[in-house]
Amino acid sequence: MSKEKEMAKEILDKVGGKDNLEKVIHCMTRVRMSIVDYTKVDIEGLKNIKGVMGVVEDDMIQVVVGPGTVNKVANEMSSIIGVPLGETIKKNQSNKEKVEQEADLFKQNINKKNQTPFKRVLRSIANIFVPLIPAFVGAGLIGGISAVLSNLLTAGTIDGASWEQFVLVFNIIKDGLFAYLVIYVGINAAKEFGATPGLGGVIGGTTMLTGMDPESPLKNIFNGEPLEAGQGGVIGVIIAVWLLSLIEKRLHKIVPTAVDIIVTPTITLFIMGLGTIFVIMPIAGFISNGLLGVIDWVLNIGGAFSGFILGATFLPLVMFGLHQVLTPIHIEMINQSGATYLLPILAMAGAGQVGAAFALWVRCRKNKKIINLLKGALPVGILGIGEPLIYGVTLPLGRPFITACIGGGVGGAVIGAIGHIGASAIGPSGVSLIPLISHNMYVGYIAGLLAAYLGGFIFTYLFGTNKEMTAPQELDED
Repeated sequence: MSKEKEMAKEILDKVGGKDNLEKVIHCMTRVRMSIVDYTKVDIEGLKNIKGVMGVVEDDMIQVVVGPGTVNKVANEMSSIIGVPLGETIKKNQSNKEKVEQEADLFKQNINKKNQTPFKRVLRSIANIFVPLIPAFVGAGLIGGISAVLSNLLTAGTIDGASWEQFVLVFNIIKDGLFAYLVIYVGINAAKEFGATPGLGGVIGGTTMLTGMDPESPLKNIFNGEPLEAGQGGVIGVIIAVWLLSLIEKRLHKIVPTAVDIIVTPTITLFIMGLGTIFVIMPIAGFISNGLLGVIDWVLNIGGAFSGFILGATFLPLVMFGLHQVLTPIHIEMINQSGATYLLPILAMAGAGQVGAAFALWVRCRKNKKIINLLKGALPVGILGIGEPLIYGVTLPLGRPFITACIGGGVGGAVIGAIGHIGASAIGPSGVSLIPLISHNMYVGYIAGLLAAYLGGFIFTYLFGTNKEMTAPQELDED
């Protein structure tokens, strides 16, 4: 039996079996599970499974197993359960009493876990964007390579039609995601809100205003200005699809079954198509512009100070899984200005951890347990995947987590002081983000990385260890 299959079986056992799950998905490092009855979940048991780096308790139980491994473990769990990843796990409902009992348990768990509106929104945003993360990473890096080649062509460092064709092909691949992102978001939002995925995709596509004549555009009913394709972006799509789900569910209840397949989608799309174009797009556009204006103001006015605060506080957001809420903000910044100026600053948090990890390697070189953890977590940390370092090293040790945050703040201050360092796509971080830095600001971003590495190293070396960490310790025998 493979170690991933063994881990999958142990995780299922500790969460109360497949009958205690509603849905299983995964991101780059975490297996995420929607739970029916939280009283059946053995959190300590999950943490003690070999290979598990940490557990986040929220609306979903999130088990951190690391990049690469997470895909295999999640797929093994899907195979054991017999339900594809992301799909709702149907229970064997043998009678009315069992259904009512499970409903009561679910309500009790909702109250127990303090399901605030903010947490519900956060969970929905995560469920919409997490399945797209591999696409963001792959398409983003391909786009980054294209940007580097374009810069080299412009500078005359390379020339020739063959290189231009490479750039064209890479951009076509990249745009396979980013040009149609609203459609993917619409489909995923429909799945999350319980609507028909195809209808969600149509609403996403509607915001592209395909076929509208630029010489005779549709008008914004609030100010008379021409409507712009993509106005309101993914924020508008999420709001529109949520409203679509409410309308579709209501129609399913009142439309006769014989004509439901024809009447419901037609009326739903007619109502929400008009509402999306003439109401939601303008309002969502206003909200997006205001939100991004505030962020730009903070970054421009705050400079190094804002950079330090953002860089120093981002690791706790990652720790609690709250960083997903920033995804639509990054996307809107890219749509409006061609780059997200927030991501490079936040990426410094992971760089601070890398600096802290190097300091631990030096200070704790006699502690074989810590060194063994660093061997697996440090390489992926340099590439921008910080959760193995968070849950496997810095957070369990305590002090290094704090000093790593300070290191991230130092890097964020450098990025903020330089200013106008943006990323043309989202997904990767750390060193992997370098090809995506826009407007040739690579040197500034690298300066921030080095500052964060150095800050994390110095603060951890001086204040991040104790005698127990630095004392000689051998690995446990299996």
